[in-house]
Amino acid sequence: MNYLIRPAGLADVPALMALRTEAEGWLASAGTDQWSDPETGGRALAKWHDSINEGRAWVLLDTDGTTVGTVSRGPADRDFWREDDKPESAFYLYKLITSRSVSGQGLGSLVLDWACRVAALEGREWVRIDCWRTNTGLQRYYERLGFKHVRTESPAHRKSGWLAQRPSNYLVEADRSLATGRFVINDNDPSGI
Repeated sequence: MNYLIRPAGLADVPALMALRTEAEGWLASAGTDQWSDPETGGRALAKWHDSINEGRAWVLLDTDGTTVGTVSRGPADRDFWREDDKPESAFYLYKLITSRSVSGQGLGSLVLDWACRVAALEGREWVRIDCWRTNTGLQRYYERLGFKHVRTESPAHRKSGWLAQRPSNYLVEADRSLATGRFVINDNDPSGI
């Protein structure tokens, strides 16, 4: 299946919130408490709205134009990443959510490759993530896709903190690409950004 990725706008918020709600339910049924805390949840949603307003969030669409995912990028989270991590050397990926309707079709892997390609074009060495410390299933998913655990941070006011990174030149789905509203990233012509 082919997918389109484009910057998210305010008109996308209802569809993105539906994705988030679906993900919360699925996570709860999978036995993880990720995104279940109302105190941190409100703060996370406000940050997500900020990333949409600041042009750091994207929406993923299938060939019918149905919203099937979202992803955001942002600055290094200073609760986790230190100066000796060389924060400027990385693309920081946040809020990767895919619809259960496309589960198992490799969309998450494709988005991670897209982030690696963007990071490489920007001259960044790494794509970095943090995820919920207790969500070992998600941690294993990222490790299967080439992420290496860096360390786990446990600030009292955060439930995330499992830190991992993947080299920007590491591609899992090298024969597939994501088309965007402005460019296509592929191995033959990555200059479209």
